[in-house]
Amino acid sequence: MLAGMMPQQSLLKGLALLSLSALLFASMGVLIRLASHTVDNATVVFARNLTGTLLLLPLAVAGGRRFLATRVPLKHLWRALVGLAAMYGFFYAIAHLPLSNAMVFTYSSPVFIPLVAWLFLKEKITPLMLLAAAVGMVGVVLVAKPDQGMFNLLSLVGISSSLLAAMAFVTVRALTATEPPTRIVFYFCAIATAVSAIPMVWHWRPLTVDELLYLGGAGTLATLSQISLSKAYGYAPAGKIGPANYLAIIFAGFWAWILWEETPDPYAIGGMLLIFLALLLCLPRDSVRSARVPEEV
Repeated sequence: MLAGMMPQQSLLKGLALLSLSALLFASMGVLIRLASHTVDNATVVFARNLTGTLLLLPLAVAGGRRFLATRVPLKHLWRALVGLAAMYGFFYAIAHLPLSNAMVFTYSSPVFIPLVAWLFLKEKITPLMLLAAAVGMVGVVLVAKPDQGMFNLLSLVGISSSLLAAMAFVTVRALTATEPPTRIVFYFCAIATAVSAIPMVWHWRPLTVDELLYLGGAGTLATLSQISLSKAYGYAPAGKIGPANYLAIIFAGFWAWILWEETPDPYAIGGMLLIFLALLLCLPRDSVRSARVPEEV
């Protein structure tokens, strides 16, 4: 088939699966918020990673040594550590910000990818990319409640989690040269589970049935979201369907309005518009790279 030509049916399937992925991801945020009412952040992060590991373990067992064999263990380790750090920040934001605002942190990370790729992979960076990064950073700060001070804890957490997620993105880009997606995701979940288990020495306590359901459900939804995302990109290029990722912010806003009567304030709306502008500035460079959702969340 000629380049640029694609069956309409494949494009529709890709859009449908990516929209489903966004809905599942937003629903995961709802369960994380519900769990965070009584469960500390360390436990939420550990439970999410443990659930992902348990769900992916059958694939690892079935694949055996061939599935687990890797020549780049240090890259897997680095990706897991920065992705885990980003997850701590993202889940903290979910617990302390309106849900749609917190979702913006995850989806603003592509704005910073060119800068991180320039620093770590020596990829070319243009003035337009620098402008996009600057606009995106201002947007993130506005979303993170500047009425509490432009550099309050939430704004620092938000910017840090976005930058860390961008670093994880860039590492995944390097890993895909030799590693299949399922191996990348499995090693992330396994390593993140082991590392996030350390704080549980101090945070462990018996969980209620409701808390277990929230946490288990969040991990399951996150994993299903990633499966839907991977299948979506099998039907159509990210450059054609990638914007459907951002439906997660709309879905999250709808859930938050229904469940908690949350509505974005003027600062948040302005910040979101700036972040979307920054994402548009990124699209001419490489829409395929900038459209993906972070696989560690």
